Amino acid sequence: MKVKEIYQKLEKDFNLDQCSDDWSQMDFNEFICDNFNERYMGLVLDNTEVIEKVYTAVFPSDKVLKEILDKGENNILIFTHHPSTWDTTVSGFPFKDMSKDLLIKLKEKNISLYCLHVPLDANGDFSTTVNYAKEIGVSYDEDFAEYYGVQVGVIGRTKLNALEELVNMVEKAVGHKVKSLKYGSDNIANQKIAVVAGGGNDPEILKELLGKGIKTYVTGIVSAIGGYPPAVEFNSLAKENKINVIGSSHYSSEKFACIKMLDYFEALGIKASFVEDKPDLGDIV
Repeated sequence: MKVKEIYQKLEKDFNLDQCSDDWSQMDFNEFICDNFNERYMGLVLDNTEVIEKVYTAVFPSDKVLKEILDKGENNILIFTHHPSTWDTTVSGFPFKDMSKDLLIKLKEKNISLYCLHVPLDANGDFSTTVNYAKEIGVSYDEDFAEYYGVQVGVIGRTKLNALEELVNMVEKAVGHKVKSLKYGSDNIANQKIAVVAGGGNDPEILKELLGKGIKTYVTGIVSAIGGYPPAVEFNSLAKENKINVIGSSHYSSEKFACIKMLDYFEALGIKASFVEDKPDLGDIV
């Protein structure tokens, strides 16, 4: 399938003309195409005219890119949720640029990269939060939490009654231990839960939940990386208002959308595989 046809369909189906984003902190070197420099969404690396297979991933980490390169394949599209890697083990902002050495190799092998951040976060069939909520048994009843002009949060119900049951459910879904900030009741009030995948440690989100009387919140990031002020306020606000918070990491809470995207590409007649990465649990400590 020709790349232009795929890009045009992604553009239309994910409403890129109605979205905005900001990745201005990236190094826009000679490998990053003008499209991404102008819009911060869509095509990042334009290295092939024909796509024979798609690999989806949450971040274009060294591990992910090397795994794809090691396959020795050509005419590949990598579809990611982010255009940068995520590393809490180094100082400063955790988003880091892709390795330039690997960018050279991707170009040599005719491997392009396409990124949807805000458009994939926006609630819908393939979105990060909707698919995360589904994995942990939470219904999709109501939208909330605006981010770059789109709704990225889900409010729904669970069949569970106890917080500990929910913690176990989340751990089973993501495959590792999660962080439980138990500030409130052992029980889930009215079995209602709010969910935001990824970086949902925003005090404005909690303020919105307070107005809705919801006391159980599941997200990705819960740690105040580098002393990030809004995240510090988020934690204090949750504690003061007895809101229980469960964090499962940036990666693990968002990977289900990238897995779901396999259905999207396979419906176009393109073989697609998800490339598993290692969750960075530094964002939930």
